Amino acid sequence: MQPFPISLETPVKFPGPLPDQADVVVIGGGIIGVSSALFLARAGKKTVLLEKGRVAAEQSSRNWGWIRQQGRDPDELPIMVEANRLWRELATQTNQDIGLRQAGVTYLAKSEAQMAKYAAWAPIAQELGVDTRTMGAAETAALVPGMSQTYAGALHTASDMRAEPWVAVPALAGIAAREGACIVENCAARALDIAAGRVAGVITEQGRISAPEVILAGGAWSALLLGSQEVFLPQLSVRATVAATSALPLITEGGVADDKIAFRRRADGGYTLAPGGFHELFIGWNALRSLPKFLTQLRAEPFGTRFYPAAPHGYPDAWTTPRRWLEGGISPFERMRVLNPPPNRSRANRLKGQFAALFPELPDFDLSHTWAGMIDTMPDLVPVVDRVAALPGLTLGTGMSGHGFGIGPAMGRILADLAQGKDPGHDLGRFRFSRFADGSAMRLGPAL
Repeated sequence: MQPFPISLETPVKFPGPLPDQADVVVIGGGIIGVSSALFLARAGKKTVLLEKGRVAAEQSSRNWGWIRQQGRDPDELPIMVEANRLWRELATQTNQDIGLRQAGVTYLAKSEAQMAKYAAWAPIAQELGVDTRTMGAAETAALVPGMSQTYAGALHTASDMRAEPWVAVPALAGIAAREGACIVENCAARALDIAAGRVAGVITEQGRISAPEVILAGGAWSALLLGSQEVFLPQLSVRATVAATSALPLITEGGVADDKIAFRRRADGGYTLAPGGFHELFIGWNALRSLPKFLTQLRAEPFGTRFYPAAPHGYPDAWTTPRRWLEGGISPFERMRVLNPPPNRSRANRLKGQFAALFPELPDFDLSHTWAGMIDTMPDLVPVVDRVAALPGLTLGTGMSGHGFGIGPAMGRILADLAQGKDPGHDLGRFRFSRFADGSAMRLGPAL
């Protein structure tokens, strides 16, 4: 079994040094933070990106690699359409092949009831000019040949794409650095520096950096950092297991999913496999406090999550992870520079069996990789993209809920504009931070 491509053993590519001052500091070197830094640098802002471990070492490299418009929340979809365009542009500006391919995304339906849900979503895409359409049983079988199961039909978006996450996100970081952003790996943000009631910079393990604006794009760690500043974010981190096969004959170039398994072609000729609608939650302090906000989601999908009473030591919401720490002392972010959860081996083996059963004509194959990531999810399955009223000068972009890779470039552009006081170009009302405190009902995004 091969090791995961990015780890704490990966050489530091962006050592700094940390400057004393910046126009904007970005916390978090995943797809959201990297994209934010890129667009800030393009706007001429002195930008510093802080990453506690390695760029893209956590969920931004561990996702499925789908760049999909299909199935998005209606308020996310215009942003995703922009992201689709940005991916095409940015792929031409890297110095390497990031595996970007327009190969489509297909959702398989086992029943007419499922087809009805897909048919109800398709007009949302069509209003924005996205080429989503429904397919009948025969066309579905022809699109994904060799399946042992007959499906009622499918939802298909030909313009959707895929890329290799552990290649793509570091490549975007390379663009940002070439365009002037200062990226500092192995440099944890310990706390926000607050003066006169507003953000004045960031306290890091390498010292203080002054800045009037900070973007927090910390993924699964965001709630912990905000909590240390007395700001509550109802965020959960759930483990998702993924596996990759050895090279196999071509089935389809795109991404495909039903209610049990999702898969997509990889650049190395294998397939990335993931379980449909299954995650694992390690219960901790923030999970308990957030529970009331998540009740709507739990009632809608009561069996989609497996619960464990405690997270391993050092995880963001582990019982033993400190909620407060001295600014001059070692923070939880330094103690866990790369969150590398072990995969659920039994689930990975089940994925292999499910894939083999769905395509019985495939030759015998092995799993070349298995890994897991911690997905930062919100009660209504859409992110927070907003200025934080309680901490003027702070912009928050987190809770991408398992679909941040594809939308990342556009979300980064939006966060960069918010931090500059510019019009973001999209209606962000759905993603406001205040929805968790103003009595708003939790309206779930479409479970597609």
